[in-house]
Amino acid sequence: MDMDQAVAELAEKARVIRRHIIAMLGEAGSGHPGGSLSAADIVTALYFREMRLDPSRPDWPERDRFVLSKGHAAPVLYAALAERGYFPVEELGTLRKLGSRLQGHPDMKKLPGVEMSTGSLGQGLAVANGMALAARLDGRDYRVYALLGDGELQEGQVWEAAMAAAHYALENLVAIVDYNGLQIDGPVSEVMAPEPVPDKWRAFGWHVLEIDGHDMRQILAAFAEARHTRGQPTAIIARTVKGKGVSFMENEVDWHGVAPKGEQIAQALEELA
Repeated sequence: MDMDQAVAELAEKARVIRRHIIAMLGEAGSGHPGGSLSAADIVTALYFREMRLDPSRPDWPERDRFVLSKGHAAPVLYAALAERGYFPVEELGTLRKLGSRLQGHPDMKKLPGVEMSTGSLGQGLAVANGMALAARLDGRDYRVYALLGDGELQEGQVWEAAMAAAHYALENLVAIVDYNGLQIDGPVSEVMAPEPVPDKWRAFGWHVLEIDGHDMRQILAAFAEARHTRGQPTAIIARTVKGKGVSFMENEVDWHGVAPKGEQIAQALEELA
């Protein structure tokens, strides 16, 4: 498959995943659309191109691992897992319902394909460090990817984990920052400005790449460069748009954790048709 075809197929899959996000949140009546939509292209590239996976064997020792550190964006992970074949797509409609495996935050003990139960922000990168170190100790060549929110960078544990990953030269680890500029309380720059973000990761000893997190070619190129980087972990700073793909949600902080209703659902699905 040539790159043009691959990019086109991934863009189409990302559109489908965004439709799932809107539909399941609308059905649930609660959840987090903004940061799920902003991460859709990155997560699509991981699950449908980059990562070595076997949905028929969720516990396959050689699989690549993905940690959704920003666990509130669970809908994008659930949509990708369902489309990839880990569980029936129809189950997406049970999001946040009593007894559902699709809880408000991912539960590794309930749903196949979920590598870590997340939700308490700041913890995911440390867990990913452990997975990456385990690969070295076990003599395996799998890779580990952790997706963090930009507001999450305000958590001190992120930087402790960043320091440790560089110290142990975890070249099989990639941290991706979904840098959409907004968090629940407002613009990240106003709540607690983390800038200069790329320079901080470099200072902690990481190989740093800056990309447009909605440009599939840039996403794939960044993952390819990370695979060939030796002696240090890679941080991909992905500039994104919160609520990407739905006009009335884009760059609107109010859509961090509010589900669409009625005509809003219909309009969003029409725009993503």
